[in-house]
Amino acid sequence: MSASDGILLVAATPLGNPADASSRLRDALASADVVAAEDTRKARRLAADLGVRISGKVISHYDAVESERAGVLAGHVADGRTVLVVTDAGMPSVSDPGLAAVRACIAADLPVTCLPGPSAVTTALVLSGLPSDRFVFEGFLPRRDGQRRQRLRALADEPRTIVLFESPRRLQSCLADMVEIFGADRPVAVCRELTKTYEEVLRGSVGELVERVDAILGEVTVVVGGAPEVAAEPADLVADVEALVAAGARRSEAIAQVAGAAGVSRRELYALVVKPGDGT
Repeated sequence: MSASDGILLVAATPLGNPADASSRLRDALASADVVAAEDTRKARRLAADLGVRISGKVISHYDAVESERAGVLAGHVADGRTVLVVTDAGMPSVSDPGLAAVRACIAADLPVTCLPGPSAVTTALVLSGLPSDRFVFEGFLPRRDGQRRQRLRALADEPRTIVLFESPRRLQSCLADMVEIFGADRPVAVCRELTKTYEEVLRGSVGELVERVDAILGEVTVVVGGAPEVAAEPADLVADVEALVAAGARRSEAIAQVAGAAGVSRRELYALVVKPGDGT
């Protein structure tokens, strides 16, 4: 830690249920010299729900002012103050303000730490029932229809589970685009109002859910199954075998290597590579 003893605390806040707040978040709200909040009213309401009194200065820290406030927050840390960054829900800097302040403190060689906690990304991923060992997070998709479809096309062949945020107003059109680009059978889970009283998870295919989300309300996280693996055709692997042979491998060894890696029949690949009368 620097000699100033100031520090930037980046803290996850409850998605909806105040009981999910960590004891470290409670302590930080009570003791921080500066609380930088995405919505100052919500930060004060959270503190009240937790039975905590914020003693430090509370300043707004939303998207439009994040960049210009980053240097200010780093300055407070440099002056020896504890600065707490919180958003309305979840982890700061994950599709919410926070990254600029972290970067400013890192650039100035000032201490930064994270108070871990709730995340809509991992919560929705678990509730979806879709593979969670490997996934990608896309944040919010573009608002404009054409740009959104362009982003979805880039994700069409993504084999990992996809997690993204979407406005309830654009959800149905987003799923309709997925039907066109991903196919109607792609599995999806639409998670809304996570940890709140009216938490709901809709699971099914994209084609099924596009008809069920017309009047959906609340905070929405969408989890989409990855693109199914396409089995390799032996005929498409002949060039790979020939490349290995050209590099010095024996043809039989090259066939065995390529067939094994692609999970295809060695005999079928052999028949395509080795013509009658050829040696190995």
